[in-house]
Amino acid sequence: MFIPTREAGLEAFHDFVPRAGSAYARDRNHDLGAARENVSGLSPYLRHRLLTEREVLGTVLAHHSPGASEKFVQEVFWRTYWKGWLEQNPEVWRRYRHDVDALLAGDLPADHEAAVSGRTGIAAMDAWVHELVETGYLHNHTRMWFASIWIFTRGLPWQLGADFFYRHLLDGDAASNTLSWRWVAGLQTKGKTYLASAANIARYTDGRFAPEGLATTARALSEEPLPPRAAIDPDDVVGTVGGRVGLLLHEEDLEAASLLEEHPGLASALAATAVGADPAGRSPLGASAAVHAFTTGAVADAAARTVDSTGRPAQTLPDPLPSSLVDWAVSEGLDTVVTPYAPVGPVAERLAASRSALAERGIDLVTLRRRWDGDTWPHASRGFFPFRERIPELVREL
Repeated sequence: MFIPTREAGLEAFHDFVPRAGSAYARDRNHDLGAARENVSGLSPYLRHRLLTEREVLGTVLAHHSPGASEKFVQEVFWRTYWKGWLEQNPEVWRRYRHDVDALLAGDLPADHEAAVSGRTGIAAMDAWVHELVETGYLHNHTRMWFASIWIFTRGLPWQLGADFFYRHLLDGDAASNTLSWRWVAGLQTKGKTYLASAANIARYTDGRFAPEGLATTARALSEEPLPPRAAIDPDDVVGTVGGRVGLLLHEEDLEAASLLEEHPGLASALAATAVGADPAGRSPLGASAAVHAFTTGAVADAAARTVDSTGRPAQTLPDPLPSSLVDWAVSEGLDTVVTPYAPVGPVAERLAASRSALAERGIDLVTLRRRWDGDTWPHASRGFFPFRERIPELVREL
């Protein structure tokens, strides 16, 4: 379904643009099975920034009025909102990772294996499992139904459901995936849960599914209070660029051209470029074959499109180990490695380890945060609705 290149993403986007207005607002909540014309299908490309939020919304708003395209614009901003919220509440990610490790290390719930192998006996649930595993994708409405049934009908830990999604979704990122599951469970918006119903499922799948025996109540889960919110760093560039400079791309941001446009003069200073990824870092159980294939394909595409100041294509690092990054930086005689800022998640953890390893060799790691993130994330301190009120202003500014 998804070819992991920027060119393929642009083709899909240009095909979708005429439908990004009123047609999208009217039909977006319907899961029509193999037919996906009512949604954009752009999420795997936006997730890895093979396409950027700015170029997508710029084009859509050039073809549709703000009113007609409001629902699509909001959907793009949802991913931005989740990232900004988690950036200010990183303890949520730490607890999630700890819980997943503990659950997988212990005795798994009796129903877990049936749930992840599509043998629950709930036809809709089982079909969605196979669709997710085979394609790496589920309609957003279906993800909500699935999570609700997982938590409230099957009584399974939400963390294991989030881990299952994260291992299989091509567009899975730490913030959107984790926080969406928390929202269904009643943790993200305290006390507010999402309860799937057979009538709603039947309506929006055009009668394909109408599961029986679903939970009729959804009691919100609880957790220990979170620590105070962390402030967003006001600086988009952290560190000082100097000496011989190399650029490192990673799976959170694979579009170097637009990133470098925000930092005039840097492109001409690059002595070397490299791309690395670690899809297996999503979970202790690794990532699916589909996620591996899409991520490694996207990395190869980014490497082919990214060059240093001499026109030399980027090198693909052999593995995600900090030592491999250090070997590349030393072999190129670099004094500084610049890299796109990685939001809370596995890549940020990997870069923290790499920063220490590079520093031991006298090499600085400098992060470049896109203006899009720097300008939007501070507004994601509360719920989505206060954030949504700022979207028109943010669109004008960005």
